[in-house]
Amino acid sequence: MDLGLDGRVYLVTGGSKGLGFATAAALVADGARVVISSRDRQNVDGALDRLRGPDGPAAAGTVADQADPRTPRRLLDLALERFGRVDGILISVGGPPPGSAASATDEQWRDAFESVFLGAVRCAREVAAHLAGQEDGGAIALVLSSSARSPLTGLGISNGLRPGLAMAAKDMADEYGPRGVRVLGLLPGRIATDRTARLDSLDPAGREAALAAIPLRRYGRPEEFGRVAAFLLSPAAGYLTGSLVPVDGGALRTP
Repeated sequence: MDLGLDGRVYLVTGGSKGLGFATAAALVADGARVVISSRDRQNVDGALDRLRGPDGPAAAGTVADQADPRTPRRLLDLALERFGRVDGILISVGGPPPGSAASATDEQWRDAFESVFLGAVRCAREVAAHLAGQEDGGAIALVLSSSARSPLTGLGISNGLRPGLAMAAKDMADEYGPRGVRVLGLLPGRIATDRTARLDSLDPAGREAALAAIPLRRYGRPEEFGRVAAFLLSPAAGYLTGSLVPVDGGALRTP
């Protein structure tokens, strides 16, 4: 199926590793161009080396912190400078630290709110404003978590922030839909990323319990997530907005 991505340009925050990189790679593989960001220069440079399109450079990148209010404008300007257009964004950010909601400190809650919640809303808002001024609109996808629907043991901050961010995404879908901008949320479950490996190392028994609760009896591969995200951002998904799409092997027990 042709996703209609050829020549389109997407921003990908947290795009140097994990789910962000997997999405950037899937977009490039189908002919899109991407602008990635990460807080680590070495990770950005390494990701750019791996993002090579058949017709030359397919990606640009910059060091940026999603908690920084200047980040959305920097990404938009870089994309327009290098590729001449912007068609959407995947907003991905590293997960907050593990621990229960009650054991997290005020500082941990504030830091997570600034990057995971406010930083994501800010990026979505500013990119949506840009896309709404274009004739063909665009798409915004936020990487959330299955904790948006059901709490995950040991991830109290995520349990607190992700549901609110999911509802903010649906609210923005209502606001920007009439101007041709689609807003969606992705709810990854257990995907085999570095972060998941770190969490598993803290709780090996929890890993076995998690596998037993996944109908497919395995973790997802990052590229499987990336292909779903690329489809949702693409024109092929042009009638989808406001949806929260699980990518979790069937683990969620809620509809």
